[in-house]
Amino acid sequence: MSDADATLLDAYSQAVVRVARQVSPSVVKIESGLRAEGDARGSGSGFVFTPDGHLLTNSHVVHGTRRLTVTLSDGRQAPGHLVGEDPATDLAVVRIHDVPDLQAATFGDSTSLEVGQLAIAIGNPYGFECTVTAGVVSALGRSLRSFAGRLIDDVIQTDAALNPGNSGGPLVDSRGRVIGVNTAVIRMAQGLCFAIAVNTAKFVVSRLLRDGHVRRSWLGVAGQNVPLSRRQVRFHDLPVESGVRVLSVERRSPAEAAGLKPGDVIVGYGEQRIANIDDLHRLLTDEQVGAPSTLRVVRGNDVQTLPVIPALAPAV
Repeated sequence: MSDADATLLDAYSQAVVRVARQVSPSVVKIESGLRAEGDARGSGSGFVFTPDGHLLTNSHVVHGTRRLTVTLSDGRQAPGHLVGEDPATDLAVVRIHDVPDLQAATFGDSTSLEVGQLAIAIGNPYGFECTVTAGVVSALGRSLRSFAGRLIDDVIQTDAALNPGNSGGPLVDSRGRVIGVNTAVIRMAQGLCFAIAVNTAKFVVSRLLRDGHVRRSWLGVAGQNVPLSRRQVRFHDLPVESGVRVLSVERRSPAEAAGLKPGDVIVGYGEQRIANIDDLHRLLTDEQVGAPSTLRVVRGNDVQTLPVIPALAPAV
C-alpha cells in the first residue's frame, strides 16, 4: 500500500471515528411493550433531537404499543411517551421527561446530498447497542412503500449495513449531521438499505410537535391501478393510459357524497391527471381538506366530472 493510499484510508477512518464519537451519545434504544396480549416485545432505535428530550424514530417501532422504554447510550433508562406519529412516512416523535444532560443530534439538509458521499448509520441492530456501519449514498429520490400503504417519496438509498433494530436510528454525513432516518432493508439482498430524507422528517416533526399528527385529506375509496384500453384513451382524448379503479366506497365519505361508484376509473383530480393511486395520494395533502375540487372518472363508455370536497383523513 502506498503512502497516499494509507493517508486516504486514515482520513476515512478518522472521519467515521469522529462522527461515531459525536453522534453516538444522541442515539437511543427504544423497547416497546405489549401491543396486545401474547405479543412479544420489540425494539428499535431513535435519536435525541432536542435537549429537552424529544426523540425521533420510526412509526413502526412504536405503533400500537402500550409502553415504551428508552435506553440512552450511557445506560440510563426512562419511560417514553408518544407525542405523535405519521405512519404514512413511518416517522414518530417520542418524549422522555426529566432526563438531564441530553446531547441532541443536528439536522442536516438532504437536498444538498450527492450520490457517492459518505453515509454512516448508528443504531441497535439485534439489540447490539450503538453499532456503527459506514457506506455511501447509493441513490437519491427513491420511493418506498410505508407500512400504512402510502408511498414515501425522496427516500435515500445507502449501502451502510442495516439490520432489524436499526429502524429509527440516524443516517449521518461526514460532519455528523443527520441526513436521514433509517427505515428499511430489502431482505435477501445486500447493500440495499433505505432512509427517510431528513427534510421530510423536519416537516413531519414540525407537524407532530404542533398537532400530534399530520393532516392529510381523504376521499374514502379503495382502489387499484388498472390500464385503460387504447380505444378509451383515443375516444375520450385522455391524458393517461391508466387510472385508479374504485373497488369500494366508504359510507358517509366525500367519495360517496360525490357520487363515486365501484367500477369507476379515476383519471383526474382537479387539473391534475391521475395515472395511479400514488398520484392521487400525492395530491391529497392537508391543503385539500375542505377545498372543493373535481374527480374525472371513466364510467362505462362515458367520462364524467364529479364535484368532491375532501375531508380530513381519519387517524391510522
